Amino acid sequence: MNTVFRYKGYDIAPAAQRLPNGLYAANLTIGTQPDDARSFDALDYFFDEANALAYAYRWACMWIDEQRHCA
Repeated sequence: MNTVFRYKGYDIAPAAQRLPNGLYAANLTIGTQPDDARSFDALDYFFDEANALAYAYRWACMWIDEQRHCA
């Protein structure tokens, strides 16, 4: 699933990578423009893809809120 979400001016692209051991790594790309995107890999591991994607999305929202709070 390659869905991009918009949250408070940021594009959020969560991804779930299936690993050889059967787990899914929650990965994430966040940015306001394509050339300033930040990637976060293996935020945590899950037994199914849906949980990995949901976690990556929630993590992104918390990260964005913290960046805006600190600015």
